Amino acid sequence: MVKAPAAAEASALVTPVKVRKPRSKEGAAEAKAAATMTSEEWKKLQVGMVEAWPQPGYMAQPMPGRSHTNYRNETYEYITRWMAETKISYRPHAKSPGSKSHLRYEKYSKATTVREALEIGSFPQDWCWDYERGYIKVEGPVRSEPIDIVQCTDTNALTEVDRVIYRWYNKELAKNLGLDYKDLFGTSDPSILRAHRLVAQREARSRLEAAEREGRRISDDDVLATLKQWAFIKNAARSNVIPEGQEWVWSDTLGLIRDRLGSIHTTPATKLYPEVVQLLVKWLNDRLPQEASTFRFTSINLNCNYAARLHRDGNNFGASFIKAFGDFTGGNLKYWPEDDKGTDLENLPEAKSVSLDIGSGPNGGLALFNGNSGHAVEDFQGTRYSIVYFTLGCHDRAVQEERSFLWRMGVPFPSVDEERHTILRKPRGYGARPPATPMRDTRPTVLHFKNSDLEAREFVPRPLQKVEPLHPAGRGQAASSEQQISPAKGAKPAAKAKAAAATKVRKQHLKRAGAGSAPLFGSGPASSGDLSPSMAAAAIVVE
Repeated sequence: MVKAPAAAEASALVTPVKVRKPRSKEGAAEAKAAATMTSEEWKKLQVGMVEAWPQPGYMAQPMPGRSHTNYRNETYEYITRWMAETKISYRPHAKSPGSKSHLRYEKYSKATTVREALEIGSFPQDWCWDYERGYIKVEGPVRSEPIDIVQCTDTNALTEVDRVIYRWYNKELAKNLGLDYKDLFGTSDPSILRAHRLVAQREARSRLEAAEREGRRISDDDVLATLKQWAFIKNAARSNVIPEGQEWVWSDTLGLIRDRLGSIHTTPATKLYPEVVQLLVKWLNDRLPQEASTFRFTSINLNCNYAARLHRDGNNFGASFIKAFGDFTGGNLKYWPEDDKGTDLENLPEAKSVSLDIGSGPNGGLALFNGNSGHAVEDFQGTRYSIVYFTLGCHDRAVQEERSFLWRMGVPFPSVDEERHTILRKPRGYGARPPATPMRDTRPTVLHFKNSDLEAREFVPRPLQKVEPLHPAGRGQAASSEQQISPAKGAKPAAKAKAAAATKVRKQHLKRAGAGSAPLFGSGPASSGDLSPSMAAAAIVVE
């Protein structure tokens, strides 16, 4: 499922109100003549109908600037979960006689399922219109998540209703977000997730350009707006952080990863949406404290609205920076700075933990900690995003092609012989006996930098390299993204073999990013990406 913000935030970039053309009167006389009842008869039938067939509650909230056919996010969210067998009932004679819509409605309102409604001649646009006006009651069943046809393994099980809803919704998505419909396809990202991320990419580019033009840092507001627009995935793989009682969390990784097959590479999203990555990287680089000037990282973890349970990061190299964004209370980082893994997690001494405020308040700030020591997120209320900058433990095995790409993105990739403990010292453990001799290493085990101090730091503008997003196969610059890496003239055979290997790696990564994969079917939200869960339509579960 795609994670998107609340409906109240969905008014930033609604579809422009179009100047209405005069309604065609063609066929009006025929429609009037074919009416099944008089106007007086129809009015009598409407008595008590509004009370018996109320509109959805969310329709009471005014949405200025929206046209009648620019439907609410909640409407999209619900109707995209309908199935062929979903049982429905129509309000009798809801549309006034004398109009063409009356004649159509009188026919399709006899349907008792969505399949029948489609067969008789109504379409998703009709369902949206009728549902928002209280003309349809839904008895169920409906899907828990909107279907994503591209992810279906058995396309024979798809119904015509599935196909029609999917095609229609994707066209609505592209139109309302100001995207090219064709850009939604050609990657392994489900179309709805891709639409949100394309918006996040587009707006991140605008924020980067604005910061450069104005000679300023990337602000906390820039980051928060980008995180709100980003579409998070349901991540079921992070079993060590998932709170008790949950099966997944909203979490993504950008930058370098090591997959389950042992391949070390940048994540597809990093190459598909590079300016999102650059904005997050630049936020940290623009305010990196002097005490941590040698900080290096390879990867960025993005989290949304979950309190990670007590855990240790098993594959981190050196220290990690963490910062939280959003309107929330609580949510501090609880951390055991001397945890050397010599004590079971459940036995870590409570009195030895520290609570670090990493929010946006006056006492909040940026924390540098050792992710391999025990840590957790305290309970919170509100909307909380967090970013963790860290180094992958196997970073030294990354091929030069990947290292160079991340360097171009502004990521301060560590050298292959980087020292693990350059800023924070090793933890000493919570053993019963104190060390026999005094420790000479006076470096800290944790650093916390207040927001106000970070903003007061002198800002030194750093130019960004232009990194074009990876385009789907057959679109724009896809060919150049897959070009061969050639050795220099006169290169030795070993250099040629290395170049060939790098070319192979690049092609593998393009395949991972979905280049060349096309959906079987092509076929939605009305803002700059600040959308309700209604537009969060694809079920994307990382196993």
